[in-house]
Amino acid sequence: MSDNQGGKDEIRARIQVPPDSPWFDGHFPEAPLLPGVAQLGMVHDLLIRIFKEKRPVTQVSRVRFKQMIRPHQSLVLTVKIGADDASHSFRITGDEGLICSGQMRLGAQKGIPHS
Repeated sequence: MSDNQGGKDEIRARIQVPPDSPWFDGHFPEAPLLPGVAQLGMVHDLLIRIFKEKRPVTQVSRVRFKQMIRPHQSLVLTVKIGADDASHSFRITGDEGLICSGQMRLGAQKGIPHS
């Protein structure tokens, strides 16, 4: 994952999930797809990198999965940081347009060290 600044309060990361990623195990052997929980995990991982601290996800809302993600597919994850530093909107796009979008709310850091 490589990060760069998008617009004001917006962060973009270019992502490509390798075919040997454990996320593809059993999901599905003949036609591997990245599960939705992995997509949400990528959003959370980027937020951890932005804030430089682990913060728990307290709510995920308005999530829409529009397309499937395959191994080696080039993706752009964009997170718009909320004014309250807690609620953030996100979208994942690819060559064919919007793949996933939604909102993720984070709680306060609770003594969880950043690794």
